[in-house]
Amino acid sequence: MDARAINAALRRGETPSDADLSWFAEGLASGAVSDAQAGAFAMAVCLRGLSTEGRRALTLAMRDSGDVLTWDLDGPVLDKHSTGGVGDCVSLLLAPALAECGAYVPMISGRGLGHTGGTLDKMEAIPGVSTNVTEERLEEMMRDVGCAIVGATSQIAPADKRLYAIRDVTATVESLDLITASILSKKLAASPDALVLDVKLGSGAFMKSIDDARALAQSLVDTANAAGCPTSALITDMNQPLAPSLGNALEVAEVMRVLTGETFGPLGEITVALGAVLLVQAGLATTQEAAVERLTAILRDGRAARRFEAMVVAMGGPSDFATDWRRVLPEANVIREVAAPKTGYISAIDGEALGLAVVRLGGGRMVESDPVDPSVGMSDMLRLGAKVSRGTPLARIHAAREEAADRAAAELVAAITISAKAPDFPPLVYERIT
Repeated sequence: MDARAINAALRRGETPSDADLSWFAEGLASGAVSDAQAGAFAMAVCLRGLSTEGRRALTLAMRDSGDVLTWDLDGPVLDKHSTGGVGDCVSLLLAPALAECGAYVPMISGRGLGHTGGTLDKMEAIPGVSTNVTEERLEEMMRDVGCAIVGATSQIAPADKRLYAIRDVTATVESLDLITASILSKKLAASPDALVLDVKLGSGAFMKSIDDARALAQSLVDTANAAGCPTSALITDMNQPLAPSLGNALEVAEVMRVLTGETFGPLGEITVALGAVLLVQAGLATTQEAAVERLTAILRDGRAARRFEAMVVAMGGPSDFATDWRRVLPEANVIREVAAPKTGYISAIDGEALGLAVVRLGGGRMVESDPVDPSVGMSDMLRLGAKVSRGTPLARIHAAREEAADRAAAELVAAITISAKAPDFPPLVYERIT
């Protein structure tokens, strides 16, 4: 086997064998495959594509390039992945809620990518919390708490880490085959008994059309199931922020409002919808309706809040977080309301533009080495269909400096369309893919 022969086969439109793809993934992890060869591989897959079987083989080869976790627990191991959006902090709600149902939830999560927020960055907005844990510590947290939201160690799918960096600089990020293998190689390395995928659709998502979202969801579901992990996907709306806040500490605050029964809203509804799919798949509920009822009760009565606090403590955070989160979370130096420039209805929201505005405030990274300010962002955002008068607050900007707040306020106004007529409301869940 050699990289030149594998790339030549791909160029001809042939799918390499399982053994070829396994060898290539090992070469990515070890360095035996050069950057030039990896770039040629990515471009060939992007242009020529893989068969369904080839996509499964590449996913498993990348998973097996590093550690694959094993569990000895008295309940099912469950996991969830979102393709990314704005105001999407579902993982922070779903992990403790599932743990309260008797599941174990080792969520290996990521940081912000482009305009989308990162789950790890949100967790680390809580003072003291570290998402860098060893595999041994993760096992302890499963036994002691039942859930954890952590980063991948260097030994989880190292082939994907190498190939992703190369895709980023070779204009091959959009390949459906490579997206599928990248997402699932990391998720399957955690050895879940069932997986649910939240494929976002709309202005704040990477997938802007229903056809693109459906193709990605089907690819992920087919590949994961072929790899032996029972998997379903929901295509959910991202034409507006899921939570009324964007920014790391501000989104944690929204999570705590749901966990303490203060609010529920679309954030709670999507959490319950995704969790119900998992509970039925894992045999922890007999029907979707029973699962929805159980998860709703767990979120509303404080049980999930106590479990979340236990997870925070296990990761180095404050012991009284469920009651003192308002005092504990960092606050921005400048907080300013942004007024509607005219009267009408909010008819469109450019979620990607809002996400990028938060990044420029310091809530995300322009380059990998940028520090993240957990306190900045936007809060109290109105939703689609809201009727506003000139001067009505559209949202609040949270910034480190006045000039940053000025820029973000202008970007916020530009991202919101106000029309004379109320819009049609998109559904929260478009489709389920099984």
